[in-house]
Amino acid sequence: MKPALVTFFSVVTLVFAADVSITQDELVRRTQELYDAVVPGNQAPWKKYFADDCLFADEKGRILDKSKLIADITPMPAGYSGTIKIVNAQSRIIGNTAVLSYDADETETIFGQNLKARYHVTDTWLQRNGNWQIIASQAHRYYEDPAVGKVDPKKFADYIGAYDLAPGQTRSVIAQGDRLFVERNGKKEELLPETSEIFFRKGVEGRILFRSVVAGKIDALIDRRNNEDVIWRKTK
Repeated sequence: MKPALVTFFSVVTLVFAADVSITQDELVRRTQELYDAVVPGNQAPWKKYFADDCLFADEKGRILDKSKLIADITPMPAGYSGTIKIVNAQSRIIGNTAVLSYDADETETIFGQNLKARYHVTDTWLQRNGNWQIIASQAHRYYEDPAVGKVDPKKFADYIGAYDLAPGQTRSVIAQGDRLFVERNGKKEELLPETSEIFFRKGVEGRILFRSVVAGKIDALIDRRNNEDVIWRKTK
């Protein structure tokens, strides 16, 4: 039989182990440790801070369990490097659950050329047996407009006209000097060139393409969203 004093301290130890608080600063520190391990492909922090039964949803729409997540952490190829910095962190810590929401600013260098991307991530940490680990994580990538390319304004004459989606559903393409616009129901938006025949609207995900037939004659405006096309046929 255990002495009463030993039993008492054992109970105290178990209670303490089951109730370990955590702060936002510590959550951010651990999360930054995870991202600092990405470039060298260091799997150790990912094994440590993700629960065995976690769910990880990345910006590509993949749902990974822990084994697949860990397998995805590999060193970047030669000539590639980068950093991911956590900014704008917010948290809600209630009992044995903590939610950390933050932006991840990524800079990737590919043979001397710098690329940037921004993500928003929400991690849910759960304390079990005195150990805080991520039980669920979800990320999405912020939309960024592409770089504006060059276009020959002389081609605008081919694009100008009315395009119908259905009876009573018409949008018009007009030109003003060396700028091209699409107009519908009194709302006018500038079409910015990505290439000579592919355009985008500022802050709007997707592309506007002009489809040509024989001799370069335009017969349709294509509104491409999520790699699927809505076709507006040119009527005049």
